Amino acid sequence: QVHLVESGGGLVQAGGSLRLSCAVSGNIFSPNIMEWYRQAPGKTRDVVATITSDGATNYAHSVKGRFTISRDNARNTVYLQMNNLKPEDTGDYYCRLVAALTSYWGQGTQVTVSS
Repeated sequence: QVHLVESGGGLVQAGGSLRLSCAVSGNIFSPNIMEWYRQAPGKTRDVVATITSDGATNYAHSVKGRFTISRDNARNTVYLQMNNLKPEDTGDYYCRLVAALTSYWGQGTQVTVSS
């Protein structure tokens, strides 16, 4: 069993920052890819950032230069540092682990950015 637990969401004003965390527990296969997704109200769940086991990263165009994904393999935790937040960043943020031909999701954490 693999469990992912997100934390760090909240309400922030536009231009502010938040740092999301995703703690992973259980039988974690390596190599793997960790991902952050965002689901805005009434919209699809879209990938925001990804990071491989060896630290290679990729970002959605809308967050490039503002968000930074990182991971601490010793602590089995992945982070999403979000700076210069915009109202359109509002949504539920989910982390996902992809490994061994399967994937696991967390329960999500809500981010609200007020204008």
